[in-house]
Amino acid sequence: MSETNSDAAKPAIDSTAKKPAAAEKKDEGFFSFLFWLVLAVVVLRSFIISPFNIPSESMLPRLLTGDYLFATKWSYGYSRYSLPFSLPLIPGRIFASQPERGDVVIFKAPPGNDVDYIKRVIGLPGDEIQIKSGQVFINGKAVPKQRVDDFILPVSPNTDCYGPEFEATGKDGEPVCHYPQFRETLPNGKSYNVLDLGTTPQDDTGVYIVPEDHLFLMGDNRDNSMDSRFPAVEGQGIGIVPQGNLVGKAAVMMFSTDGSAEWIKPWTWFTAARWSRIGGTF
Repeated sequence: MSETNSDAAKPAIDSTAKKPAAAEKKDEGFFSFLFWLVLAVVVLRSFIISPFNIPSESMLPRLLTGDYLFATKWSYGYSRYSLPFSLPLIPGRIFASQPERGDVVIFKAPPGNDVDYIKRVIGLPGDEIQIKSGQVFINGKAVPKQRVDDFILPVSPNTDCYGPEFEATGKDGEPVCHYPQFRETLPNGKSYNVLDLGTTPQDDTGVYIVPEDHLFLMGDNRDNSMDSRFPAVEGQGIGIVPQGNLVGKAAVMMFSTDGSAEWIKPWTWFTAARWSRIGGTF
């Protein structure tokens, strides 16, 4: 009885054989789709709209820690700071447009020009800006500042009261922060709310003269904002900001969370959301 070599009966496999044409076309289609998807995202974020998150309370009461917003990139023109990683592919600033007083802008903070900040435009080129007893003066005229109801902010993982004097209990028995709130109205009619937490050194300043192609920017949380009242120091004040550093204009709130969500508890993804803030415009 003879034995049969089962291995010898199998057809040889050529490891150098080409993939079927259908498989090659499938691979080419996938990489083509991936290329155009990446290109579309880059174009969208560089020139049309881009998301930003709020990491601090310098813009209370308008913006809370844990807010996520969309900013329009075309509003003030384009520069290297419009591009991912601030790639130096755009010389100077093209299609430039000057912001209006009261605009909420995203910009690269000097001197490092590598961190996104968000503040409100108060002074334009040629303006003289001064703060006296916590009130803003533009070209010698006081910006109207009217007391309104306190701003009430629930305490959460994203929010602690600025000091014990602002701690209180809400109607539901939960801890909240009560902040003195005022309504400011700029010369162009733009109105918004600001916080005044008490007397601080930055409540009284000298006169700042805004140079050409620059902006004087302030946080709405006036006593908790390192803004144009402070010299440009890395991680601290921003000085008077060149318009060339603008990244975009705050446009619409896309999401907000109080920070209480946990990945292992999916239901908290919904309970942590501040639903009433989503969709708000600037």
